[in-house]
Amino acid sequence: MNRIILQLFAVAVCFAVGQSLRCYKCKLGFWDLCITSETTCDAGEHCYSGIGKAAGFVDVKKKGCLKVADCNKTEQVTITDNNPNATLYTMTKTCCSTDLCNAAPGLPGASGVSLAFATLTALLVANVLV
Repeated sequence: MNRIILQLFAVAVCFAVGQSLRCYKCKLGFWDLCITSETTCDAGEHCYSGIGKAAGFVDVKKKGCLKVADCNKTEQVTITDNNPNATLYTMTKTCCSTDLCNAAPGLPGASGVSLAFATLTALLVANVLV
């Protein structure tokens, strides 16, 4: 009986970890330079990649987590200190809903493979411990 409870707990932990969406985060990048780190989104958020223009010719980029209601919209970021009508940059934010989906091209399906591997590992460890 303890073995079954431990196995159910191991599977539940894997599903709880799988529910947290992981995304790349970049506060602000220019042209092809966007220094990223990983972040975990809150409930109701998706990963996003933002692409825009500053001063009409400088490419700007952002990545991170965004509320679903704000996805696939264009925003204008303005300077409010001196001139409230001066647009700093305009950016369109496009969302996706799988782990690390807002990255540069990589290995498709890698996150699903990682979750499956974690589930199998947890089950094997549970079998060994009992």
